[in-house]
Amino acid sequence: MAFEDIRNERLIKLDRLVKTGVDPYPAQTHRTHMVADFLANHATLLKESEQVALAGRVMSLREHGGSLFVDLFDGEKGQCYLQRDKMNDAYDLFIATVDTGDIIEVSGIAFTTKRGQSSLEATGWRMLAKSLRPLPDEWFGIKDEDERYRKRYLDILLTKDLADRIKRRSVFWNTIRSYLLERDFVEVETPVLETMTGGAEARPFVTHHNALDIDVYLRISAGELWQKRLMVAGLPKTFEIGRIFRNEGMSAEHAQDYTQLEFYEAFKDYEVGKEMIVDLYRTIADKVYGTRKFSIKGFDIDMDKEWETYDFCELMKKEYGFDPRESDEKTQDLIALLKKENIPVPDVPEIGRIVDLLWKKVRKSLGGPGFLVNVPVYLEPLAKKSKDDPRVVERFQVMLAGSEIGKGFSELNDPLDQAARFKRQGELRAAGDEEAQMPDEDFVEALEYGMPPAFGFGVSERLFSFLEGVSVREAQIFPLMRPRQ
Repeated sequence: MAFEDIRNERLIKLDRLVKTGVDPYPAQTHRTHMVADFLANHATLLKESEQVALAGRVMSLREHGGSLFVDLFDGEKGQCYLQRDKMNDAYDLFIATVDTGDIIEVSGIAFTTKRGQSSLEATGWRMLAKSLRPLPDEWFGIKDEDERYRKRYLDILLTKDLADRIKRRSVFWNTIRSYLLERDFVEVETPVLETMTGGAEARPFVTHHNALDIDVYLRISAGELWQKRLMVAGLPKTFEIGRIFRNEGMSAEHAQDYTQLEFYEAFKDYEVGKEMIVDLYRTIADKVYGTRKFSIKGFDIDMDKEWETYDFCELMKKEYGFDPRESDEKTQDLIALLKKENIPVPDVPEIGRIVDLLWKKVRKSLGGPGFLVNVPVYLEPLAKKSKDDPRVVERFQVMLAGSEIGKGFSELNDPLDQAARFKRQGELRAAGDEEAQMPDEDFVEALEYGMPPAFGFGVSERLFSFLEGVSVREAQIFPLMRPRQ
């Protein structure tokens, strides 16, 4: 039957309900039990013949002469049993007006079928929300990926694994939140609209603030420079879990708006921070998945083993024969290397962009878990220089299944060094590099009042998607879609 014919048929049923005096969209329900509670306590309810009311969506209808079996879903599925000779007119109205997809309330008593299935024997029912569109077949679901994302609510309804993933996503972020709160971190909220972006290298989204009549940016980090201001203000431990926005490409690992954690702790450095991150990741694995072993992108990952240490410069020397710490004057040679590797040359062929593009090939072989260290200064404008080798910074990135899944460093708190690095970023922006950081003179001024040495760390929902074994887009509840033409 064509969709419009099905919808018209349901509109006729809706009209019949109204003419019978039934409100097809009432505000109140009389539910006494969730389906899960009803099933868990079925033996007691059966013994005491207690009146029960369940509410949920009709997922299937199976008629047998003068009786009907109904599968009701409220997050868990339960079975209701209706008989004409016990319900009379109410049964006939049910048959005449109820379809799969309708949300109803069924009242009755606990009942066990001849096959031993715990059920509810109905004595009455009410319509709670009449559906006008048919659900896709429960067994086959929605196969087209574009349609799945556009009608995510149906995909979730019909796919238990997806509904369970949403629950795990909540546990994931609340595990992180609880971990930090238990260690006396203060949860903060920092501006989402900024007059200049900071804390990362990414192309921002731009919008207009009507009241102030200025253009502003959606933030590209979870308040890095704002949280450092809070350390200047005397708050030694802060964190934020919030949405950030980057106007960049889409891939299995990249989305334009996503959730990120960033936290900062004064009087710690990145070496101490490594121990905390290993413990945090293991805690996430334990609390969310009950295991520390994962299979991700062809890698067998064991969070429990001793984490590896990967040296960025040594890996690059091994792969390409040059030391990134000493390559600032060899841009043309590196451009030739990009072409040899069939890697597109960036619009602004600056040393940092070139080295980063070459690195992306190298990282694919690193299974982890481990820490990538000894990154050149020109790749990180916000981290302290190493006391052992000032050509690199005190930064680590968590390596997992060939990708960077989290970044931490000893925060740069020298205002003169920070100003110089911002100046370099400004020059790159002037040359056309839209991902270079914007020089933030107000932040440098804050540093001049004195910020304590500190460890900072950030990780996005990419970690969740990796542990789930799906793309970032699939791990999001409602991914962004282009409007239908």
